[in-house]
Amino acid sequence: MRDRRESVRGKVLYGGVAEINRDGSTMNCVVRNISEHGACVELNSAARLPEHITLRVARKGRAFLARLVWRQANKVGLAFRIMTSDRPVSDLDERLRRSEIKKRQLQRRIKQLLGEG
Repeated sequence: MRDRRESVRGKVLYGGVAEINRDGSTMNCVVRNISEHGACVELNSAARLPEHITLRVARKGRAFLARLVWRQANKVGLAFRIMTSDRPVSDLDERLRRSEIKKRQLQRRIKQLLGEG
């Protein structure tokens, strides 16, 4: 099988977070290899992913807007569209971001418990 990648990917074992929609839904994942143009990510095999996601890799301090290219069992191939810094401007910014994510998670859970979701 011919490798069609633009650049060589380095094998890594990084923890990551895939943001899968605008509501702040996230899932933990493992980045298996990465380059400046894409990555192979391992996640829950039952997870449904949209065509476009944001992949955050804390160890690299980066977030990547990515397009899903392929899926095989519990692994997916992502092509990066844009790379951005993931470093918060201040501690307050980071706490606010985490608080907003937690708020959205709690709102979804309340809807589930009330039978609305």
